[in-house]
Amino acid sequence: MTAVLFACVHNAGRSQMAAAWFNALADPARARGISAGTDPGPRVHPEVVAVMDEAGFDLSGAPTTKLTPELAAGASMLITMGCGDQCPVVPGVERDDWPLEDPKGKPIEAVRAIRDEIRRRVQELVEKQGWVRR
Repeated sequence: MTAVLFACVHNAGRSQMAAAWFNALADPARARGISAGTDPGPRVHPEVVAVMDEAGFDLSGAPTTKLTPELAAGASMLITMGCGDQCPVVPGVERDDWPLEDPKGKPIEAVRAIRDEIRRRVQELVEKQGWVRR
């Protein structure tokens, strides 16, 4: 099983959306998505909960998780989204960076656009790696 770790700063927006999309689109027998943040917030941002609810995901009770070197070391792939130098470098873990805007405090239309861009990138990743849900 491949673990893909999506990381951002507060684990309250981008990484939560990415992991939700990943787990919906990827074959659960082959890969799973997890999310974490370098400085986790108390909860998922309300605007993120709202736009993901529109897409059929309930993130209202999703926990936020601290990104630790140990957590990152358990992943096969680390995808960072705005945590810069605070994201750990883990030898042997494939890494990519998605330069996505932080949705916190943005108007709902902007958060929808971020959500849709994340979905597009996740779909592309799942297809490229051959993890498409059957």
